[in-house]
Amino acid sequence: MKLRILHLMSCRGWSSDAYWAARMVAEQRRLGHEVVLAVRDGTRILAQLAAMGAGDLLPLRLTGGLAPASDLRDLFALRTLLPRFDLVHVHRGKEHWLAALAPSPIPIVRTRHIVGPIRPHPLNRWLYARTALVVAVAEAIGAHYRALGLLPPDRLAVLHGGVDAAAFRPGLDGTAVRRIYGIPDKAPLVGVVAGLRAMKGHVTFLEAVAGLAHRVPAARFLLMGQGPEEAAIRREIARLGLGERVILAGHVEPLPPALCALDVAVYPSRTSEGMGRAHFEYMAAGCPIVATRVGVAPEVLVDGESALLVPPEAPEALAAAIARLLDDPALARGLGRAARRAVEARYAGGEVARRLVELYAGLLGGRG
Repeated sequence: MKLRILHLMSCRGWSSDAYWAARMVAEQRRLGHEVVLAVRDGTRILAQLAAMGAGDLLPLRLTGGLAPASDLRDLFALRTLLPRFDLVHVHRGKEHWLAALAPSPIPIVRTRHIVGPIRPHPLNRWLYARTALVVAVAEAIGAHYRALGLLPPDRLAVLHGGVDAAAFRPGLDGTAVRRIYGIPDKAPLVGVVAGLRAMKGHVTFLEAVAGLAHRVPAARFLLMGQGPEEAAIRREIARLGLGERVILAGHVEPLPPALCALDVAVYPSRTSEGMGRAHFEYMAAGCPIVATRVGVAPEVLVDGESALLVPPEAPEALAAAIARLLDDPALARGLGRAARRAVEARYAGGEVARRLVELYAGLLGGRG
């Protein structure tokens, strides 16, 4: 059954919401469905969306917050658009409300991308009563919906992953990354891919690095990402005397070969975040992973089988797990292979899109 699917996505900047929406659009198009992505007019992420294969983009205003004039224009546009599709899939609150307020009988699907409070007030109850399906990208999000009772269990699905398993794959040549940052070929390399924000746990990671300094003197540590905590992280590096060991690389592109340059990939997050995109990119690249036991990590990684999991904000445990993988290459390789197999079976973008289309078809009951 070929479906006609409209995705609405109001992101202004690059985020897990935008990534997941674009990945699903590209993969659903590959599956042969007619898929259109409507985005915020003037969004800064057009190049990223195009690079991911999102196809022709339809601009709407999708202005943040309550903007009556802009919202009315979008509602009139949706009145014309929605009858052309079998269902509409929304990714943030703004487009969720617009789709619900537009007079159309087609099902509304909402993806919830973040772990955060949802207030069960009457307006939200009205909104979710008109929502055919909520897709949570982590079980923690699904559990929150179940606790609130905003919708019955059969209108909630948890779909992890969505990574581009063709771009992120084992065996890519990462030697250029070592050359760029002056890392010796035989030096153990440990990396973190995460925005430089307090919740990501960089300080805990640096404390773990300080504990590893004498145990693995040749190791180098690569922080890939940008964010508001850069100055604070630089101060912490200086305080711990790690200036020659830790490299702040900023935004790294292309990322897949950089991951293949790592001997250990670390995700030291302090708190649950939602999709956990880096986890799946590490897994797809076949990286040996050390991650904190928060958020999506314990939902998709098995301690001792596909990763080593440690408590959050526990630098000694983090250091011990990193050292264990550096000391035992056979264990590291085995974890990386198991993580890649899990991606191929369940978490690749194509597989997630296929399961999502099955959910759509269930809503439509053969219509489409």
